[in-house]
Amino acid sequence: MFESLTEKLGSIFSNLKSRGKLSEKEIKKGMRQIKLALLEADVNYRVVKNFIKSVQEKALGQEVQDSLTPGQQIIKIVNNELINLMASKKKPQTLPPNKTSKLMLVGLQGSGKTTTCAKLAIKYKRDNYSPLLVAADIYRPAAIDQLKTLGKSIDVPVYSKDTKKVKKIAKGAVKFAQDNDHNLLLFDTAGRLHIDEKMMQELKVMEKVLEPDEIFYVADAMTGQDAVNSAQEFDSQLNISGIILTKMDGDARGGAALSIKSVTNKPIRYIGVGEKLNQLEKFHADRIASRILGMGDVLSLIEKAESAYEQEEAKKLEEKIRKNSFSLEDFLDQLQKIRKMGPLDQLVKMLPGAQSKLLQKTDFDESEMNHIEAIIRSMTKEERLKPKIINGSRRQRIARGSGTSLQQVNRLLKQFNQMKSMMKKFKNQKHKLGGNLPGF
Repeated sequence: MFESLTEKLGSIFSNLKSRGKLSEKEIKKGMRQIKLALLEADVNYRVVKNFIKSVQEKALGQEVQDSLTPGQQIIKIVNNELINLMASKKKPQTLPPNKTSKLMLVGLQGSGKTTTCAKLAIKYKRDNYSPLLVAADIYRPAAIDQLKTLGKSIDVPVYSKDTKKVKKIAKGAVKFAQDNDHNLLLFDTAGRLHIDEKMMQELKVMEKVLEPDEIFYVADAMTGQDAVNSAQEFDSQLNISGIILTKMDGDARGGAALSIKSVTNKPIRYIGVGEKLNQLEKFHADRIASRILGMGDVLSLIEKAESAYEQEEAKKLEEKIRKNSFSLEDFLDQLQKIRKMGPLDQLVKMLPGAQSKLLQKTDFDESEMNHIEAIIRSMTKEERLKPKIINGSRRQRIARGSGTSLQQVNRLLKQFNQMKSMMKKFKNQKHKLGGNLPGF
């Protein structure tokens, strides 16, 4: 989402870092360029004005003026101010498992409320809650059907009632949850293409009946300042407790993410980073700031890896690498785990320096991974475990079975052998160094 902003800021900082000393004139010029970059990213004007004022005051201080690396000092200041811009000092409340907690999701139509309901259900289910999805969108039948489909796919029940009275739905859902031992209700409420009085009145009725523990405003990050303005309006009527930004994997300029907390004074709690139901992440202001400045997001990458890899599985994999018994069967398993972590281009952006020209030019073709999977799946069990037996006729059969070419099969086998050779060299090098390489 922040590619354009990151590129522009990178160019500005590169220019500042190239100078041994920075005059007040040069610093102010840099601030004007940063201001323009933020405005072009659709960040709220008042937010930009206050941000630049704060950064400039610190950048003109004695610490930067006397520093041997003033450019780096300014980057540090911008990083800290970005964190302050997006972070909230208020800690999210913990929902007690011994009572029936209620969460309302509100927002405009098309913001992703229904899918986000299911994503939250998965998250809370992992934390040992027993969630119940509640279809409270009384105007869009497709929303109820969609929620039922999503609930079935994640094995979470859905409560719905054939009525146009939200009060009746709210009371019925609470009773159903209490009778069936569900300690968390997630209400998917009705949205509109725009805010209207009737919509707000219905949400107020539901809020009064439920007395919800949380009201999350679900905002489409791709709508920029419209999302910020709508959040303000919802908060004035309902007193929302937090914000969920969806479609953060899109190609919008990122202004909503940088503005919404400052304008509404409500914390961003989660971000949707893809369409898959496991692609909802907790919001960390420091990690987003790091991504914006092209410094990567290694912590999020580690978390994704930990969610895909069990500790025992990692030990078994390490043992196979030690014994040089890593097979195509293992390779397929690792490939699937990597794909569970998310699209390759998104994972690479979490690496420090991912905005470099080299990585920007690299084409991460997901279809290539599909071809690799198809080739390995077209092999017999014996062929996966013992790739050396794959002769010419076997390669032709595998190519036909996978819908790929003989050249693609040959290339995969060659790359696999090269990878195993590198693993062997790495293992031998580790032995020479006394066994102190991390992870082995």
